[in-house]
Amino acid sequence: MRPRTLRTALATLTAGLAAAGCLTAAGPATARERPPGNECSPSVSLTGFSDALDKTTYPGTHADSHADTFVGNLSALSQDRHGSLAALSDRSVLFRLDARTLEPRGALPLADEQGAALDSEGLVVDRDGTYLVSSETEPSVRRHSRTGEILDRLPVPDALRTAPAGGARANGSFEGLTLLPGGRTLLASMEYPLAGDPADLVRFQTWQRTGRGDFRLGAPYTYRTDTGLGVSETTATPDGRLLVLERGFTAGVGNTIRLHLAERRGTTLGKTLLADLAHCPSLGATARQPQPNPLLDNFEGMTVTGRTGSRLDVLIVSDDNQSAVQTTRFLRLRVRV
Repeated sequence: MRPRTLRTALATLTAGLAAAGCLTAAGPATARERPPGNECSPSVSLTGFSDALDKTTYPGTHADSHADTFVGNLSALSQDRHGSLAALSDRSVLFRLDARTLEPRGALPLADEQGAALDSEGLVVDRDGTYLVSSETEPSVRRHSRTGEILDRLPVPDALRTAPAGGARANGSFEGLTLLPGGRTLLASMEYPLAGDPADLVRFQTWQRTGRGDFRLGAPYTYRTDTGLGVSETTATPDGRLLVLERGFTAGVGNTIRLHLAERRGTTLGKTLLADLAHCPSLGATARQPQPNPLLDNFEGMTVTGRTGSRLDVLIVSDDNQSAVQTTRFLRLRVRV
């Protein structure tokens, strides 16, 4: 599908969605809860969705190139302490987004130490404004400056490295990344099991921040997925528990997307199902391929954007894989934990 200009797409799609009653939140921090009819489950309600960035481009900003940057392939979201949003493409571009409109305000290319692109999947905006980014390539976790330079690289256990160096499958390692409240514990979630592990067991790895501000290896944890699903994102709640997004895809049927609440129990993570997103109202959303619910797509990124008592405002984004049959879609959820 031929990319459209960002300005035109935002104006057209945002107006159309708002007119249809689909785009409801003026901003993550001020989102209004919709009526009970928009419940996905007793714990989760859908407060809006937006396709405004789908198949759009951002004007080129490189001194050596005038090419526009495709806005898509979004695999992670993170909100900083000031409420600003960042979205990470798995094609090594970090977009700064307007928290109210979701319109990109900047595009920052990322690369490894040799200048090669990263398979970027997880993102944390740290308290000092630097970026912690996980990549499935090795896998790895790097710290990048606000302007993209590599400042540090965290240690990774040998067992979690991609085969043959370790037991991780290619394109199945560090998919999620989150910083727990207090800022001292960083956690990465594997997408799929290691070689030799049970088919429903995935590993989570933590790092502890030292007095010097860098990170050392911390405790590992195990998490049991639903049958046939992998972990596409993990996000800490303000009380230190975890929102875990599980995802699967079946050709001719579509995506399975389930949101769980997990908490640590020794070295394991117990979980409670919050919602199967197939049970959400579609609110007029359309799909370009078969889906159990036309609202569904390949959801990979998630961040908490606000809190009111026991209810969290959660923003989720899909990775369209730059495919004509997939959509870059943002969901706004109200989650009771």
